[in-house]
Amino acid sequence: MTSLLLHEYAASGNCYKIRLTAAHAGVALERREYDIMAGATRTAEFLSQVNPNGRIPVLQAGPDFLPESNAACFYVADGTHLIPSDRFERADMLRWMFWEQYNHEPNIAMVRFWKGWVGFENLDDLQRANLPAKQAGGEAALALMDEHLERRDWFVIDRLTLADVALYAYTHVAEEGGFSLQPYPNVRAWLARVAALPRHISITD
Repeated sequence: MTSLLLHEYAASGNCYKIRLTAAHAGVALERREYDIMAGATRTAEFLSQVNPNGRIPVLQAGPDFLPESNAACFYVADGTHLIPSDRFERADMLRWMFWEQYNHEPNIAMVRFWKGWVGFENLDDLQRANLPAKQAGGEAALALMDEHLERRDWFVIDRLTLADVALYAYTHVAEEGGFSLQPYPNVRAWLARVAALPRHISITD
């Protein structure tokens, strides 16, 4: 595989999921850290050379740049055990990855960021007004996950796939945003299964 460089902010779950994918896939990653709180991804250099959307993570494969965390995970994992070979199961994996970015991450990750990095006292009026809806959306996402996991150990097939990796990233730090995982025993058991896998790495590694 072409040498890979991850442009990232390490505490971000979206960046962590790419590192976790690489760990399980046995793929080497170089890493380059950006201070998003200091506006490092909004500089003219970053916008012109890395991502004109001004966001991380961005996976660089040789001269090519791939923004969007789940697309980067798919690139890293392509051809490995993390992606099912069956056509329907592969599509089901993608379904959960799309759901993670549409229903899960915008709520759980955003509340974590607002509370842990921005600070409640620094939120603007619109953010404060949106906070209850974000919290409710996060709880709904956790409840749906818990219901799904009542009947199975993993999200798609009988082993870890990219769906589990994508959902693990922000779920395991949901309590940093004030979400309690106590009402979700199946989610907690699944988190423990993921963390117990031999190639697992933590968000701080």
